[in-house]
Amino acid sequence: MTDNLHGQPYLLYKNVQDLMNALHFPLLSLIILIPLVGAGLVGVCPKPHLAKTVALSAASLALLASVWLVHGFNPGDGGLQFVEQHAWIPSLHIEYLLGVDGISLLFLPLTALLTLLAIATSWNSPAHSRLYFILLLVLESATLGVFSALDLVLFFVFWQLTLPPLFFLIGLWGVGPLRRTAASKYLLVSLCGGLPLLLAFIILAVNHASQLNSVLLTDLSFSFTVLLETPLPDNVQSIVFVLLLIGFAAKAPLVPFHTWLPQVAMASPAPITALLISLKLGLYGLVRFAMTLTPAAAVEYDWVLGIIGAITLIYGALLSLQQSNLRRLLAFASISHVGLVLIGIAALNMQGIQGALLHLLNFTLVAGVLMLMAGFLQQRLGSTDLQQLGGLALVMPKLTGFYFLFMLASLGMPGGSVFPADILLLLGALQAHPSLGITALAGAVLSAACLLGFSRRAFLGTAVEPRFYYQDLRPRELGVLATALLLVLWGGLLPNSLLGINQLAAEAWLTRLLDQPGLEGDELADHTLGGVAGV
Repeated sequence: MTDNLHGQPYLLYKNVQDLMNALHFPLLSLIILIPLVGAGLVGVCPKPHLAKTVALSAASLALLASVWLVHGFNPGDGGLQFVEQHAWIPSLHIEYLLGVDGISLLFLPLTALLTLLAIATSWNSPAHSRLYFILLLVLESATLGVFSALDLVLFFVFWQLTLPPLFFLIGLWGVGPLRRTAASKYLLVSLCGGLPLLLAFIILAVNHASQLNSVLLTDLSFSFTVLLETPLPDNVQSIVFVLLLIGFAAKAPLVPFHTWLPQVAMASPAPITALLISLKLGLYGLVRFAMTLTPAAAVEYDWVLGIIGAITLIYGALLSLQQSNLRRLLAFASISHVGLVLIGIAALNMQGIQGALLHLLNFTLVAGVLMLMAGFLQQRLGSTDLQQLGGLALVMPKLTGFYFLFMLASLGMPGGSVFPADILLLLGALQAHPSLGITALAGAVLSAACLLGFSRRAFLGTAVEPRFYYQDLRPRELGVLATALLLVLWGGLLPNSLLGINQLAAEAWLTRLLDQPGLEGDELADHTLGGVAGV
């Protein structure tokens, strides 16, 4: 075969990315489009079972396409790859601009995988209609767009498009009388968080025009790559950084914007809660946009990030200790780990940022699977309250075994994928701010005490009633958990396979932050590029 555009054999191209670029193949657009097409096909399916099959197939295709994307990614290039750029609203210089680097790449297959698991675990519920699966696929498409968008307006559009599916999924298929209240609270908090984001994006675009000594609308720019090269005055940087921090904190969530997550965890379907606690869009936005577009302010206020992270970590862990419901416990544990990731980001060194990225990929998968298992218990027992649990190991040995494996992995036990992430985070925090490193260790101890105590009573304690009629894991549930466990073991035993992908991008990210004229001497020594390509 030959390339008609360049007259060269396809085999001459070094990798998949070169071939895709030569053919102008929009792989990222395809990955985003597959779930939307699947949602449309689900809508016209005449039978519910066929609709489920189509939804599962669409999610599987999106996963395969995202794995192909990872296969074609060149880890030796720390810049953006698979870039797609087309004019969208030319009068305002708003573009359809997509691309990925080592920081964003792995979030695409993670999103596709978690959506696939959510669909698989929703299979046997008679209450889940075609609309349920349509909304799940629309949510997947919007989330994939968030991780791919490089134009700020396009990013904001995808960001806001994640809200309607979640609002209806929680409000229509949630459990309990407060499901609509939880859905409304999530929507309102997210909408309010979107306002400072939009304002910050407008300020950045106007600043670009002002740097060109123009106030014309045609000189605005919302391109991430263009704005990276646009000078931003220090006082404006501080304003933009605070606005972006507030907007992304609402979605992360960070204290004090966290109150929606425990309510949603109790009211929404377990697969939806698993997606919410797994896909940390707020933390991704903080790393991708807030820190890089305002590097001087990010370095100046990194101590604020560290304090917010420490408060979130300890506050979430302490509240976890007080919970008697597994779903609320996992929600507060997730909030606590958001604080841990923020501490890693605030360290501003290679160990910290690589540990933070690795934690976002691995702990979120583990936490999502634990929430799915909480949903399995909800289906069987009608509750996840501790007073309704006890003695589960006798009647559900398979579920119990998987639960303890994932629970121990979430605590950073060696062999699990969270272990190398925690090691890097702790090393980064101790190197940059020893007090934050000690705080991270304290948070880990509190999390262990919380989960171990609850799990012992729930699975190994005395049963409150005979449980001989409760079913253990079904074949489909067993397949979901086994697949996730293999990935957790892979990430724990071969962490370099993940760290090698984001190393150069993380170095470029850190270099941009530390390459500031006023950052010298002892202050620069606190933050170092000395990192690791593995553990």
